[in-house]
Order: sequence, then C-alpha cells, then structure tokens
Amino acid sequence: MFTGLIQETGKITRLVSSGRTILLTCQASSDLLVDYKVGDSMAINGVCLTAVKKTEQTFTVEIMPETYQRTTFSKAKIADEVNLERALAFNGRIEGHFVAGHADTTTRLAEKRVLENALILTFDYPQELVGEIIPQGSIAINGVSLTVTGANARRFSVGLIPHSKDQTNLGKLNRGELVNIETDLLGKYVKAQRKEQPYE
Repeated sequence: MFTGLIQETGKITRLVSSGRTILLTCQASSDLLVDYKVGDSMAINGVCLTAVKKTEQTFTVEIMPETYQRTTFSKAKIADEVNLERALAFNGRIEGHFVAGHADTTTRLAEKRVLENALILTFDYPQELVGEIIPQGSIAINGVSLTVTGANARRFSVGLIPHSKDQTNLGKLNRGELVNIETDLLGKYVKAQRKEQPYE
C-alpha cells in the first residue's frame, strides 16, 4: 500500500526483456534505499513491484506479462525518469490517499496548460473506467496522488502545484505521452456493488 506522495525520481539504467517479461534496474538515492532489501516493495510510476536484487544505489524488479500489458512498462526505455515511493509504514503519517500500486490502465496526455501557479494536465478518459473518475475524486497518475479538477465523457483534468510539478515526472510530460492511472479504491468497490454481476 502507498500514499501517492512521491519520495524522489529515479532513472531506468537497465532493461532485460524476454517476451513480455522484463528485468528492470533503476537508480535511486542511497537515502531511499538505506534499509530497502530484496523482497521489499517499491512503486515505480505507481506500479507496485518487488525487489529481486539491490545494491547501494540501484534495485532490480521483475515485471510479469500482465503488468507489462496493463502499464507503460511496455514502452520503457533506458534513462527514463520514473517516480519512486516505498511502501507505506503504518506507524507513520498517512497523507495523499490510499494507492494500491495496481495500475488500472494507461492513458495519454491530451493537453497541458499553465493557470497562474498551477499546471493543468488533461488526459483522455479511458472508457473502461467510466464512473470511477469524478470531479473532486482522488486519482493516482504515475503514482502521484492528485485530485480530479474536472471530468466529462471524453477527458479529465488534474492540477499540479509547483512542488508536484518539480518533484515528479509529471511536469515533463509531453502531449500524447502515456501514463499509468489508478482510480480510487472506494470508487471501485462502489461501482462493483452497483453491478448485478460485477465479475462476469
């Protein structure tokens, strides 16, 4: 479990692919990895992954076909900047919102504009998530906890304060670029309960 408050950004340093399975190595600060060990979880661009190898300033995770197909990792490249967050410690303060690290799908940035001190990002609304993205609701984009500022049948928008723009990879997004999104857990359960046969 995560909060969507990014601790730092890292860079992909190595990719070893075999079909839709990937071994991905990421560089991070020694401070972030000080007590991180093999078997621990890390959210990379909002996707919860388990360390299979670790050095002082790098860690390696294994990405399975389901994750490859559902996320932006199918497009990952060496030197890509990624958002990093370690798993939530339940003896700490809970901010942001509960993020499972299970990306629902990807979507593309449709528009990017500045409104005074805010960076407004508008994305295409994935039709499989209709009803889960609502104004003032929570959403995680590349692992960043954000509030939906507007939504219609085609698109939804979020606003970034300067800190979020500067401390994550969202401020560097280009129009048409893919991101991982995860909608709010509560919204998922409400949507499932309203369906007569939610798992068919």
